[in-house]
Amino acid sequence: MQIALDQVSLIYRDGTMPVSGLSLTIPAGQFCAVLGRSGAGKSSLLRLLGGIAAPTHGSASIDGTPLTPSMPRALRKRIGQVHQDGALVGEASVAENIVAGAAASMPLWRALSGLYPAWARERAVALHLELGLDPAFLGAPVSRPSGGQQQRVGVARALMLEPALVLADEPVASVDPDTARQVLSVLAAHRTRLGATVVCALHQPELACAFADRILVIDEGRLAFDGSPELYRRSHRVEAA
Repeated sequence: MQIALDQVSLIYRDGTMPVSGLSLTIPAGQFCAVLGRSGAGKSSLLRLLGGIAAPTHGSASIDGTPLTPSMPRALRKRIGQVHQDGALVGEASVAENIVAGAAASMPLWRALSGLYPAWARERAVALHLELGLDPAFLGAPVSRPSGGQQQRVGVARALMLEPALVLADEPVASVDPDTARQVLSVLAAHRTRLGATVVCALHQPELACAFADRILVIDEGRLAFDGSPELYRRSHRVEAA
């Protein structure tokens, strides 16, 4: 899925502008890492790319379809999103939170009733294991595992429907370096296997350079850098991960 932003700005009701005059194209199949300090606009950019927020000015589209909260359901279910705060249901089990990623492919009544088909439950377990999570946690309330484990639950949920676009907002912020590489390896493998587009906001430049094809740096809502990992390493003196 190709993303296109043309002079996009996002202005919230309180007057803040986390995205300002941003223009870029992310081609289908690219792994794009977004870097920037906290508050620079990374999360807001991902909200725009996921159709959660609509541009205040300019236009944003995926494969020519406008990105808005009212975009077609058929398009929305092709987008997997990993939210920075997890957006998990604390009372539900780990397995229930993961399998909920398949809800967009089902009638609403089935999803609300928890009547997920066998394939969805099997995929939820497979993703749980692929991300290195303890099988003993599958039936436990999702509030029980650590913050880093909860982040991996969010990644598993986002990958349930094998999305053509993955938007990951700080998916490895609360895990150790080895686990961070494992999580990003899963996202990279998903991209390679399906030709999916991955846009991942990170705080670790060395990981961004190790896994991404392209580095974007956002500063005060504007694009401060757009180039290859090699160019970013040289210009910012980043050591290999």
